[in-house]
Amino acid sequence: MKQENRGRLTKDGIRIYDPSDSAGMYAAGALASRILDAMSEHVFPGQTTAQIDRIITDMVDAAGAKSATIGYKGYEHASCISVNHVVCHGIPGDKTLKDGDILNIDVTVIVDGWFGDTSRMYVAGKLPRKAERLIQVTHDALMRGIDAVKPGNTFGDIGHAIQSFVEAHRMSVVRDFCGHGLGRVFHAPPNVLHYGRPGTGARLEPGMFFTIEPMVNLGRAETKTLADDWTAVTRDKSLSAQFEHSVGVTETGVEIFTLSEAGKFHPTY
Repeated sequence: MKQENRGRLTKDGIRIYDPSDSAGMYAAGALASRILDAMSEHVFPGQTTAQIDRIITDMVDAAGAKSATIGYKGYEHASCISVNHVVCHGIPGDKTLKDGDILNIDVTVIVDGWFGDTSRMYVAGKLPRKAERLIQVTHDALMRGIDAVKPGNTFGDIGHAIQSFVEAHRMSVVRDFCGHGLGRVFHAPPNVLHYGRPGTGARLEPGMFFTIEPMVNLGRAETKTLADDWTAVTRDKSLSAQFEHSVGVTETGVEIFTLSEAGKFHPTY
Protein backbone atom coordinates (compact mmCIF):
# COMPACT_ATOMS: atom_id res chain seq x y z
CA MET A 1 0.00 0.00 0.00
CA LYS A 2 1.37 3.39 -0.97
CA GLN A 3 2.00 5.62 2.01
CA GLU A 4 -0.25 8.38 0.69
CA ASN A 5 -3.10 5.84 0.48
CA ARG A 6 -3.06 4.85 4.14
CA GLY A 7 -6.39 4.25 5.87
CA ARG A 8 -9.82 4.33 4.23
CA LEU A 9 -11.96 6.96 2.56
CA THR A 10 -15.40 8.05 3.72
CA LYS A 11 -18.24 8.56 1.24
CA ASP A 12 -17.22 12.25 1.20
CA GLY A 13 -13.67 11.34 0.14
CA ILE A 14 -12.15 12.13 3.54
CA ARG A 15 -9.30 9.84 4.58
CA ILE A 16 -9.52 8.06 7.92
CA TYR A 17 -6.08 7.41 9.42
CA ASP A 18 -5.12 4.82 12.02
CA PRO A 19 -4.52 5.94 15.64
CA SER A 20 -0.83 5.08 15.23
CA ASP A 21 -0.54 7.67 12.45
CA SER A 22 -0.94 10.48 14.98
CA ALA A 23 2.72 10.04 15.95
CA GLY A 24 3.84 11.19 12.51
CA MET A 25 1.52 14.18 12.65
CA TYR A 26 2.80 15.17 16.07
CA ALA A 27 6.42 15.01 14.86
CA ALA A 28 5.74 17.19 11.82
CA GLY A 29 3.53 19.56 13.79
CA ALA A 30 6.12 19.94 16.53
CA LEU A 31 8.82 20.99 14.08
CA ALA A 32 6.56 23.55 12.38
CA SER A 33 5.59 24.92 15.77
CA ARG A 34 9.19 25.13 17.03
CA ILE A 35 10.13 27.10 13.93
CA LEU A 36 7.33 29.58 14.60
CA ASP A 37 8.33 29.77 18.27
CA ALA A 38 11.80 30.88 17.16
CA MET A 39 10.40 33.57 14.88
CA SER A 40 9.23 35.69 17.81
CA GLU A 41 12.84 36.89 18.16
CA HIS A 42 13.10 37.82 14.49
CA VAL A 43 10.00 40.00 14.08
CA PHE A 44 10.82 43.65 14.77
CA PRO A 45 10.72 47.05 13.04
CA GLY A 46 13.38 47.21 10.31
CA GLN A 47 13.34 43.47 9.66
CA THR A 48 12.29 42.25 6.22
CA THR A 49 9.99 39.32 5.57
CA ALA A 50 12.64 37.93 3.19
CA GLN A 51 15.09 37.74 6.09
CA ILE A 52 12.51 35.93 8.22
CA ASP A 53 11.90 33.45 5.42
CA ARG A 54 15.62 32.76 5.05
CA ILE A 55 15.83 31.91 8.75
CA ILE A 56 12.85 29.57 8.39
CA THR A 57 14.44 27.89 5.36
CA ASP A 58 17.67 27.34 7.30
CA MET A 59 15.77 25.84 10.26
CA VAL A 60 13.88 23.42 8.02
CA ASP A 61 17.14 22.32 6.39
CA ALA A 62 18.94 21.99 9.76
CA ALA A 63 16.17 19.68 10.99
CA GLY A 64 16.59 17.38 7.99
CA ALA A 65 13.03 18.10 6.93
CA LYS A 66 11.51 19.53 3.76
CA SER A 67 9.45 22.62 3.10
CA ALA A 68 6.06 21.75 1.62
CA THR A 69 5.73 25.15 -0.02
CA ILE A 70 9.05 25.47 -1.89
CA GLY A 71 8.18 24.31 -5.40
CA TYR A 72 4.45 24.03 -4.67
CA LYS A 73 2.72 25.36 -7.81
CA GLY A 74 5.88 27.36 -8.51
CA TYR A 75 6.10 28.99 -5.07
CA GLU A 76 9.70 29.73 -4.07
CA HIS A 77 9.63 30.26 -0.29
CA ALA A 78 9.46 28.21 2.91
CA SER A 79 6.78 30.44 4.39
CA CYS A 80 3.91 32.75 3.58
CA ILE A 81 4.16 36.05 5.50
CA SER A 82 1.06 38.23 5.39
CA VAL A 83 1.35 41.78 6.74
CA ASN A 84 -1.53 44.02 7.90
CA HIS A 85 -4.28 43.94 5.23
CA VAL A 86 -2.80 40.86 3.50
CA VAL A 87 -5.19 38.01 4.29
CA CYS A 88 -2.98 35.08 3.33
CA HIS A 89 -0.28 33.83 0.91
CA GLY A 90 1.88 36.92 1.35
CA ILE A 91 5.20 36.46 -0.47
CA PRO A 92 8.36 37.25 1.56
CA GLY A 93 10.19 40.27 0.18
CA ASP A 94 12.52 43.17 0.89
CA LYS A 95 10.02 45.64 2.33
CA THR A 96 10.89 46.38 5.96
CA LEU A 97 8.46 45.97 8.83
CA LYS A 98 7.28 49.14 10.58
CA ASP A 99 6.40 49.71 14.22
CA GLY A 100 2.88 48.44 14.82
CA ASP A 101 2.76 46.11 11.80
CA ILE A 102 1.00 42.80 12.42
CA LEU A 103 1.83 39.73 10.41
CA ASN A 104 0.88 36.10 10.02
CA ILE A 105 3.65 33.58 9.39
CA ASP A 106 2.50 30.28 7.87
CA VAL A 107 4.83 27.28 7.70
CA THR A 108 4.32 23.74 6.43
CA VAL A 109 7.05 21.12 6.80
CA ILE A 110 7.35 17.49 5.77
CA VAL A 111 8.84 15.09 8.33
CA ASP A 112 9.14 11.43 7.29
CA GLY A 113 6.34 11.96 4.79
CA TRP A 114 3.93 13.66 7.24
CA PHE A 115 2.82 17.28 6.80
CA GLY A 116 2.84 19.77 9.68
CA ASP A 117 0.93 22.96 8.88
CA THR A 118 0.45 25.90 11.26
CA SER A 119 0.38 29.69 11.33
CA ARG A 120 0.16 32.40 13.94
CA MET A 121 0.26 36.16 14.40
CA TYR A 122 3.21 38.40 15.33
CA VAL A 123 3.64 42.12 15.94
CA ALA A 124 6.60 44.34 15.05
CA GLY A 125 7.10 46.79 17.89
CA LYS A 126 4.10 48.11 19.81
CA LEU A 127 0.76 46.43 19.17
CA PRO A 128 -2.01 48.91 18.23
CA ARG A 129 -5.23 48.53 20.23
CA LYS A 130 -7.48 47.74 17.27
CA ALA A 131 -5.01 45.13 16.02
CA GLU A 132 -4.78 43.61 19.49
CA ARG A 133 -8.54 43.15 19.56
CA LEU A 134 -8.54 41.61 16.07
CA ILE A 135 -5.78 39.16 17.02
CA GLN A 136 -7.58 38.14 20.21
CA VAL A 137 -10.90 37.53 18.46
CA THR A 138 -9.19 35.51 15.69
CA HIS A 139 -7.27 33.38 18.20
CA ASP A 140 -10.38 32.73 20.27
CA ALA A 141 -12.42 31.94 17.15
CA LEU A 142 -9.90 29.24 16.20
CA MET A 143 -10.13 27.72 19.66
CA ARG A 144 -13.95 27.79 19.50
CA GLY A 145 -13.74 25.91 16.23
CA ILE A 146 -11.38 23.34 17.72
CA ASP A 147 -13.72 22.90 20.70
CA ALA A 148 -16.43 21.83 18.22
CA VAL A 149 -14.29 18.93 16.95
CA LYS A 150 -15.57 15.62 18.27
CA PRO A 151 -17.08 12.47 16.76
CA GLY A 152 -20.68 12.97 15.70
CA ASN A 153 -20.40 16.71 15.15
CA THR A 154 -20.21 18.08 11.62
CA PHE A 155 -17.92 20.45 9.76
CA GLY A 156 -20.82 22.89 9.77
CA ASP A 157 -20.64 22.89 13.56
CA ILE A 158 -16.99 24.00 13.34
CA GLY A 159 -17.78 26.78 10.88
CA HIS A 160 -20.77 27.98 12.89
CA ALA A 161 -18.75 28.14 16.12
CA ILE A 162 -16.19 30.36 14.40
CA GLN A 163 -18.60 32.55 12.42
CA SER A 164 -21.02 33.24 15.26
CA PHE A 165 -18.20 34.25 17.60
CA VAL A 166 -16.49 36.54 15.09
CA GLU A 167 -19.65 38.27 13.95
CA ALA A 168 -20.73 38.84 17.56
CA HIS A 169 -17.61 41.03 17.77
CA ARG A 170 -18.60 42.95 14.60
CA MET A 171 -15.80 41.46 12.51
CA SER A 172 -16.05 39.29 9.41
CA VAL A 173 -14.92 35.79 8.46
CA VAL A 174 -13.15 35.42 5.12
CA ARG A 175 -15.05 33.01 2.86
CA ASP A 176 -12.63 32.80 -0.06
CA PHE A 177 -10.17 30.50 1.74
CA CYS A 178 -10.61 27.54 4.03
CA GLY A 179 -8.91 24.79 5.98
CA HIS A 180 -8.16 21.42 4.43
CA GLY A 181 -7.43 17.79 5.04
CA LEU A 182 -3.80 16.73 5.34
CA GLY A 183 -1.64 13.86 6.51
CA ARG A 184 0.62 12.22 3.96
CA VAL A 185 -0.46 14.91 1.48
CA PHE A 186 -0.51 18.71 1.70
CA HIS A 187 -4.10 19.35 0.66
CA ALA A 188 -6.94 16.83 0.61
CA PRO A 189 -10.67 16.68 1.35
CA PRO A 190 -12.44 18.07 3.25
CA ASN A 191 -12.64 21.80 2.70
CA VAL A 192 -12.96 23.14 6.25
CA LEU A 193 -15.13 26.25 6.00
CA HIS A 194 -14.93 28.83 8.78
CA TYR A 195 -18.61 29.67 8.52
CA GLY A 196 -21.71 27.54 8.26
CA ARG A 197 -24.85 26.14 9.83
CA PRO A 198 -24.91 23.63 12.69
CA GLY A 199 -25.52 20.04 11.65
CA THR A 200 -24.49 20.53 8.02
CA GLY A 201 -21.58 19.05 6.11
CA ALA A 202 -19.75 15.78 6.59
CA ARG A 203 -19.86 14.14 10.00
CA LEU A 204 -16.64 14.00 11.99
CA GLU A 205 -15.08 10.58 12.56
CA PRO A 206 -12.03 9.47 14.56
CA GLY A 207 -8.95 9.42 12.33
CA MET A 208 -9.73 12.53 10.30
CA PHE A 209 -6.78 14.95 10.08
CA PHE A 210 -7.31 18.54 8.91
CA THR A 211 -6.44 22.20 9.49
CA ILE A 212 -8.63 24.89 10.99
CA GLU A 213 -7.30 28.31 10.00
CA PRO A 214 -9.83 31.15 10.20
CA MET A 215 -8.99 34.47 8.58
CA VAL A 216 -10.80 37.39 10.23
CA ASN A 217 -11.09 40.95 8.92
CA LEU A 218 -11.78 44.13 10.89
CA GLY A 219 -13.82 45.30 7.91
CA ARG A 220 -15.73 43.41 5.25
CA ALA A 221 -15.07 39.79 4.32
CA GLU A 222 -14.30 40.33 0.62
CA THR A 223 -10.78 39.69 -0.66
CA LYS A 224 -8.93 40.05 -3.93
CA THR A 225 -5.79 38.36 -5.24
CA LEU A 226 -2.99 40.55 -6.54
CA ALA A 227 -1.26 40.22 -9.92
CA ASP A 228 1.35 37.82 -8.49
CA ASP A 229 -1.48 35.22 -8.29
CA TRP A 230 -0.64 34.50 -4.62
CA THR A 231 -1.13 37.50 -2.35
CA ALA A 232 -4.71 37.87 -1.11
CA VAL A 233 -5.70 41.20 0.45
CA THR A 234 -8.83 42.70 1.96
CA ARG A 235 -10.76 44.67 -0.65
CA ASP A 236 -11.43 47.49 1.81
CA LYS A 237 -7.80 47.48 3.05
CA SER A 238 -8.92 46.66 6.59
CA LEU A 239 -6.59 44.68 8.86
CA SER A 240 -6.74 40.90 8.71
CA ALA A 241 -5.51 38.18 11.08
CA GLN A 242 -5.23 34.39 11.00
CA PHE A 243 -4.32 31.51 13.28
CA GLU A 244 -3.99 27.88 12.19
CA HIS A 245 -3.65 24.52 13.90
CA SER A 246 -3.51 21.01 12.44
CA VAL A 247 -5.85 18.71 14.36
CA GLY A 248 -7.11 15.14 14.45
CA VAL A 249 -10.44 13.71 15.53
CA THR A 250 -10.09 11.15 18.34
CA GLU A 251 -12.58 8.72 19.86
CA THR A 252 -13.38 11.28 22.57
CA GLY A 253 -12.68 14.66 20.98
CA VAL A 254 -9.70 16.34 19.35
CA GLU A 255 -5.91 16.33 19.39
CA ILE A 256 -3.88 19.37 18.32
CA PHE A 257 -0.69 18.44 16.46
CA THR A 258 0.82 21.95 16.31
CA LEU A 259 0.75 23.21 19.89
CA SER A 260 3.54 25.59 20.87
CA GLU A 261 5.93 23.88 23.24
CA ALA A 262 7.07 27.33 24.45
CA GLY A 263 3.56 28.72 24.91
CA LYS A 264 4.11 31.33 22.17
CA PHE A 265 1.16 30.58 19.90
CA HIS A 266 -0.54 33.85 20.94
CA PRO A 267 1.81 36.84 20.47
CA THR A 268 0.92 38.56 23.75
CA TYR A 269 0.74 35.53 26.07
